[in-house]
Amino acid sequence: MQEYKVKRTVIKELEKNAKEQFTVCFGVQPNEENNHFWIEYGVLDKLEVWLGDTKKTLLVRTITKDGVTDDELIMDTNRRFRRYLDAVTGYNSKERAKTMKSVE
Repeated sequence: MQEYKVKRTVIKELEKNAKEQFTVCFGVQPNEENNHFWIEYGVLDKLEVWLGDTKKTLLVRTITKDGVTDDELIMDTNRRFRRYLDAVTGYNSKERAKTMKSVE
């Protein structure tokens, strides 16, 4: 499980965006249970997200499929996952990496 900080400018819409961006970025409707949203897509058996206790962070759990060797499928899934995180957290990949290092 990974916890991502969310920009102040997108916190108000965090729960809505966490759900809606699955459709935008992956083209699928998420399943929902107990305020957790999840999908199965590409090399992911499960991509599950939910809000942190403070409602200011995004918690993400990914479970990948075993034995997938299709490079295009892997790259497509990774690209969509990064786009999803960009949209929901308000941070791009470089900014997320920087915030992760500052926490450690």
